[in-house]
Amino acid sequence: MKRRQHISDVFPKHLFWDMDYSALDFQKDRDIIIPRALIASTPTTFQSDISKLESFYNSEQMVNELKATKERVSNSICSLVAERYHIESFSRFSK
Repeated sequence: MKRRQHISDVFPKHLFWDMDYSALDFQKDRDIIIPRALIASTPTTFQSDISKLESFYNSEQMVNELKATKERVSNSICSLVAERYHIESFSRFSK
C-alpha cells in the first residue's frame, strides 16, 4: 500500500505558514500548492522547484493555476514557466 505523501515532505512548511499544511491535499488544493511552491522560487532554484511540482501536476494544471492565482508569483518565474512549457509568456503583474 502506497503511503500518502504529505506536503511537508516535499515543500518547506514556511510556504504554508498561514494554514494547516498537514490538511492540504495535493489534488484538491493545487490552487494553493502550485503558486506557493513557486512564490519563493528564484531563477537559481527554479529547476528544482518546478521538478517537484511536476511529480504531482501536468504543465496545463500548473499554467492554469499560475494564471488564476492572486499569490505574488514573480513575472520572472512566470516567464520561466512559459519558456519551460513552450507557451506564450504571461505575467502576474503589469510591467
